[in-house]
Amino acid sequence: MAKILPDISRTFNEFLLLPNLTDERCIPANVSLRTPLVKFKKGEQAKFYANVPMVSAIMQSVSGEKMGIALAREGGLAFIYGSQSIESQAKMVYHVKKHKAGFVISDSNVKSGTTLKEVLELVEKTGHSTVIITDDGTASGKFLGIVTNKDYRLSRDNQNEPIDNFMTKKEDVIWAKKGITLSEANDIIWDKKINCLPILTEEGNLKYLVFRKDYEDRKNNPNSLLDENKRYIVGAGINTRDYEERIPALVEAGVDIICMDSSDGYSVWQKNTIDFVREKYGDNLKIGAGNVVDREGFRYLADAGADFIKVGVGGGSICITRETKGIGRGQASALMEVVDERNKYFEETGIYIPVCSDGGIVYDHHITLALAMGADYVMMGRYFARFDESPTRVVKVGNNYVKEYWGEGSNRARNWQRYDLGGEAKNKLAFEEGVDSYIPYAGSLKDNLEITVAKIKSTMCNCGATTIPELHENARLTMVSEVSISEGGAHDVMLKEIDHSYKS
Repeated sequence: MAKILPDISRTFNEFLLLPNLTDERCIPANVSLRTPLVKFKKGEQAKFYANVPMVSAIMQSVSGEKMGIALAREGGLAFIYGSQSIESQAKMVYHVKKHKAGFVISDSNVKSGTTLKEVLELVEKTGHSTVIITDDGTASGKFLGIVTNKDYRLSRDNQNEPIDNFMTKKEDVIWAKKGITLSEANDIIWDKKINCLPILTEEGNLKYLVFRKDYEDRKNNPNSLLDENKRYIVGAGINTRDYEERIPALVEAGVDIICMDSSDGYSVWQKNTIDFVREKYGDNLKIGAGNVVDREGFRYLADAGADFIKVGVGGGSICITRETKGIGRGQASALMEVVDERNKYFEETGIYIPVCSDGGIVYDHHITLALAMGADYVMMGRYFARFDESPTRVVKVGNNYVKEYWGEGSNRARNWQRYDLGGEAKNKLAFEEGVDSYIPYAGSLKDNLEITVAKIKSTMCNCGATTIPELHENARLTMVSEVSISEGGAHDVMLKEIDHSYKS
């Protein structure tokens, strides 16, 4: 006979937080949302932290290179979707890593004699308008000059003309010596009114570039998630089928964290993938596993060596796994049980493994509920898919602007690797576990994320917590009835029609 668990499968919408004492510390300006992304030993620090507890879902309709840049700029982490060719995914990762840095290693380099046509092809490939000329065409060759889009006019210049005829030569370029601080480099940029400052070795070889726009980005985005070289941190999704080819390509592109994308994480296939990573990269490459819904699944992946573990099956807004296969669990119940096992594992081993709650987020307050239940951060698809930075189109349906949003288990995505269990059905999507849909268009990520973060910080203050670990420790939750849920919104009133043409 099947084993039947006595508890009811609960969702976030069935819980509310109770206020704790709000003391003098509890103001939003004092709240830190810094949270570990990967495991660490007691008394030590994790290799990677996020400054906001949010990561983007590993989905075609959510996480491309624009999302990788935008989310890292705000302090979160994007996982570039894996249901594409290895080359294409690696290129996206590469572009995120090269987009921004304090001291940038040039990725657009040519030799003397290169034609304008070849320069334009390179600009198209890298997405960067600044091209460096060195004696050997590498990022570390003897510096000869620089070319930007101000140095040529496509309407009149011959594309077969060699770069030597229109580049700005070294003697006319303002540059600095290796050893200069980033602050000093930025002072030169501002004092000399230039956009790019080459940094050269004593021998005259190119070492780095420093850009004016990067300084402005840093000042405007103090929460940016950066590595030791001041490049954006970026993640990437992988599967348990082509990982032996995909992972090395992602590592070569500069990926910081990888995560297995699967509807069933409680699997020997995930252990095999982790074993491969540990054998080839040791502990240097961080890998997440999942998804699971109970303590047995968590323990299996923890023992296998996962650096973080995702929780959730069937809770996503475009996921139909529960109705298609009858498998899954309410997100709140799944999360609380896994967190309990995570805490026991920490007590036993001294190793803290962050838990990522994936799915079930409908409202902003659900994020805070997930954190209160013990999640270290949340993974969201629908939330991020609404923004300009997601890879999908803005379309008009009726009188409303919407964005396309589809699941990895839909016929549109056909991400068979995510759902494949091997056997004869290999290399194809046997049936759908996701839908193709629209969601209301919401504008820029930055504007919306600021509001969400403000709500989280305010609620944490109400709970007497200024850090996520404090929220874990002190949060109090209560079950709610259907009447309590309806009572929590506007009710028994006639809402005004808002005239958006009115200006005060």
